[in-house]
Amino acid sequence: MCPADPADHPKKHSKPADRTGAITADFSKVLVVGKSSINRVVVSKIVEKSGLKPISEPPEIAEKTLTGQLPGAVILDGGPDNMDCDRLISAIDALRRASGKPLPAVILLSTKNGTPESLGLSSVVDAVVAKPITPERLQPVVDRLVGRG
Repeated sequence: MCPADPADHPKKHSKPADRTGAITADFSKVLVVGKSSINRVVVSKIVEKSGLKPISEPPEIAEKTLTGQLPGAVILDGGPDNMDCDRLISAIDALRRASGKPLPAVILLSTKNGTPESLGLSSVVDAVVAKPITPERLQPVVDRLVGRG
């Protein structure tokens, strides 16, 4: 049975807030960003295997999605030159500065092997996973970064 008074219904917030009113990360969600819809589907399936809820978006829409909710992690498909999602880096950096924490965690899917430092990537990138994308390569990284939250 539903309460008769609508005020008795729990309020739904697009961003969960802690007692101080600060936005908290939702560690059950992972934002998957990339120009290739096929890559987003593949990555989303791997994220689901970790028991997480993927939110799949192209780069043009992902920044708006980030302003509406804070996922525990973001997976960026860098494309052929690692730059397909560069426009999101500053938005993610701003979120991290506002929270004072390295959240959301950021994984870059790259055509090159290496660490964020060795590839000359932004300090916002926490991990690099080389393509081709496989569950064996990506899932442990997702589990490790989301698990640290």
